[in-house]
Amino acid sequence: MTLITRFAPSPTGPLHLGHAYSALLAYNLAQVAGGTFLLRIEDIDQSRARPQWEAQIYQDLAWLGIQWSTPVMRQSDRMESYRTALDVLWADGLLYACTCNRRDIAAATTAPQEGAEPPVGPDGIIYPGTCRDAGHPREDGALRLDMA
Repeated sequence: MTLITRFAPSPTGPLHLGHAYSALLAYNLAQVAGGTFLLRIEDIDQSRARPQWEAQIYQDLAWLGIQWSTPVMRQSDRMESYRTALDVLWADGLLYACTCNRRDIAAATTAPQEGAEPPVGPDGIIYPGTCRDAGHPREDGALRLDMA
């Protein structure tokens, strides 16, 4: 079995030290294991993704001595595959539409709750499932995986 690692930056700004560390860690792990290091550009946020930032990512990784397999994978090239997977998950009842914005979620999770503190994960307060049973049409919101 061949080990495959990847680094998946978004071209929405310059790489920072944490990106460099993550990329080097994944690259070195693949090298030590005789594996493959992949680069995937997370370019589906078309409102913020910029070609100049993508070009800078390539330059920065090359400066770090990182070599990746080609061609570079791009999320935007796989949208049809993602839609197909979402169709299957929706049909299986594993997704629901959520119309909450960040402000709604913050209000729901920070409101006083008798005898309970809001659940907190490593990235902050966890979404409480406000829309899980609301029955919103799929087209009306973000899709969430129903893990309850």
